Amino acid sequence: MPGARDLYPRRSHERVVAALGDTRVVVLNGARQTGKSTLARLVADSRPGTEIRYLDDAAVRASAAADPAAFVRHDGLQVIDEVQRVPDLVLAIKHTVDLDPRPGQFLLTGSARLFAMQQIPDLLPGRSETIELWPFSQGEIDRTADGFVDAIFEFGQDLVPKPSTLHRSDYVQRALVGGYPEAVRRVDPGRRARFFESTASDLISRDVRQLSDIERPADMRRLLGAVAAQMATLVVPGTLAGRLQIPVNTLKRYLDLLELLYIVDRIPAWSTNLTTRAIATPKLIVNDSGLAGHLAGITMRRAAHQTAPIGPLLENFVLGELSRQLSWTAESVRLYHYRDRDGYEVDAVLEHASGDVVAIEVKAAETVRADDFRGIQRLARRLGDQLIAGIVLYAGTQPLPFGDRLRAFPISTLWTS
Repeated sequence: MPGARDLYPRRSHERVVAALGDTRVVVLNGARQTGKSTLARLVADSRPGTEIRYLDDAAVRASAAADPAAFVRHDGLQVIDEVQRVPDLVLAIKHTVDLDPRPGQFLLTGSARLFAMQQIPDLLPGRSETIELWPFSQGEIDRTADGFVDAIFEFGQDLVPKPSTLHRSDYVQRALVGGYPEAVRRVDPGRRARFFESTASDLISRDVRQLSDIERPADMRRLLGAVAAQMATLVVPGTLAGRLQIPVNTLKRYLDLLELLYIVDRIPAWSTNLTTRAIATPKLIVNDSGLAGHLAGITMRRAAHQTAPIGPLLENFVLGELSRQLSWTAESVRLYHYRDRDGYEVDAVLEHASGDVVAIEVKAAETVRADDFRGIQRLARRLGDQLIAGIVLYAGTQPLPFGDRLRAFPISTLWTS
């Protein structure tokens, strides 16, 4: 990995610059501690005369709340960091860009899905572009290709990935580090654990309470731990609420808040009229596998035990990497999971806008068996030529063929293709 204090290149950088070239307002959304402020500052440094306002500063925030119209008056580009702290600014920004349609006037950052918030209705249709910034991908950390999604839809079963030098323990290590910039830079596992603990505490004491009053913060923390313990699985709110002894409506609201803050994500169930026995329950992942592992109490030492939940950890890790890539793919691709009432399941289903489908199964083992393709083959029988590739991503080193359109690839193919 690069040196501890290096700046890692972000794939969203070019997207932000391009959007400012033809769009009045660019919104950079993502979880706290993912590098939004750093990226915004890098963009600002390349544009002389840019004005940067940080709403985490109490005086700046008070000024914005007192006179939003005057606050957003500027020449050139204005960067407003953590704009969700003063929701009234959005209306003032709308008024400004309605009077002056020049592109590149505002770059807004937010630690929440801004236009899903009740306090900030979407007042900027046709005037704004939203770019999501995730924790680092493995390709950003390693400075490698990170192009698996585009490559698999271009080449299908003919994709020839590189052999890997990584083994199961290496993938577990990467998953437990995760992608938060500060966690990646902390070499000592104990110091990294302190970062994750601080992040979880700040999330509840600060970020969640900025968005909504929560009656019992301790319940939110227990929910975070429970979600991490069930990462990459189907979560039924009623069942989880009963186990945690939290009213189901409260639990649903808390899950909505965690999704709004980019801490968790729901992977929707995939089905077509060809797969009518599909189950519609979404799968829940924690967007950073390092945070998930910490909340679930997984360490490298504990991961060596045969009962450790390494399978769910690596599935969560892979789903997170796929989600990151979907934020910069050249083509329109969506991520789903599949499970039917007969017990067949596929961890990830990538569907192209054309209707082409790639099915992906994740295995924590260093070997692959034909039976590992069971769920993918079920889907292939139902979809026919619509399924262009069925991939088992595993912790071994060699890409291997397993029949028509069926391939086993090392997990590292995600960021080396």
